[in-house]
Amino acid sequence: MRLLQIEEPEGGPTDPDAPGAAIGIGVEDGMAEVAMSVGGNAVVLADDAAAGQPILAPLREAGIDEWRALFEAARLRAERALIRPVTHAVVALRIAADTELSAMLSAAAAQAGLVLLRCLGPDELAAHTAPALTAAMLAEDLAPRPAPERR
Repeated sequence: MRLLQIEEPEGGPTDPDAPGAAIGIGVEDGMAEVAMSVGGNAVVLADDAAAGQPILAPLREAGIDEWRALFEAARLRAERALIRPVTHAVVALRIAADTELSAMLSAAAAQAGLVLLRCLGPDELAAHTAPALTAAMLAEDLAPRPAPERR
């Protein structure tokens, strides 16, 4: 009888304290999309488990609980699609975000287990590009990099 040993790539488990993936969340017309970018190529993430259900975005006047729910849904969608932890995000809004809204979004994201790297407003978004894709490309650039392994 032979025994088969299965190991993680590179011979060991990943560091549980390492930063997870960074995603982009685009909020537009009452809906939110979640995207991921690798090498500047962004793609909107689908969630087969949610059977194509959209993520509803709260109104600008909504409270922190509604925004936290949006960040939780976005994180869940991304983690299911990527099969890895998600810890950082950039959010792109087609509505103007003042300092009060930006602070509330940061707090809501933190409650959902995400570090909000940046909040983009309508003046920072191209008219012909999905906000989630723009946010994902910026998230890739701003995301913390894992520390190199010591051997």
